[in-house]
Amino acid sequence: MNFNYSNMNRACVKYTAFLGLFAGMVLMSSCDKDRDYDEIPFAYVDFYINPNSTIYWELNSPNGWIYLVANSPSRGILVYRDLNDQFLAYERTCAHDPLVDEARIEVEASSITAACPSCKTKYILLDGYPFEGPGKRPLKRYQTSYNGNTLHIYN
Repeated sequence: MNFNYSNMNRACVKYTAFLGLFAGMVLMSSCDKDRDYDEIPFAYVDFYINPNSTIYWELNSPNGWIYLVANSPSRGILVYRDLNDQFLAYERTCAHDPLVDEARIEVEASSITAACPSCKTKYILLDGYPFEGPGKRPLKRYQTSYNGNTLHIYN
């Protein structure tokens, strides 16, 4: 009997390549934890405030912050003034588990961190990233522009 090993080797290589590709795709999808989370629902945000006014006196100094009400389904917006007189605006919905009703961040006494009372994730307000608790993703951030008088918060 005479076997043609070259045709058999080509078939094995193709079959092995197919199995390798399939196994790689399965492993990649099972290791991608970002696919296992719920997105924070989109809320249209576009408004202006004057942070120098007495209405927003909390924003007149570094590390100052306020909560603002926003369009549904947002749970509100946290506006934070950093040490460089820049304003940061974050969605108050906790990024760890946004579908839980109680997942709303609250500024802590230090005024530079915020925490979710539901999952206990803590975030640094200078960049919105978690530093303690189960959360791995940063807070949703809105864009801001400030001209010295008016602060525009939008997405």
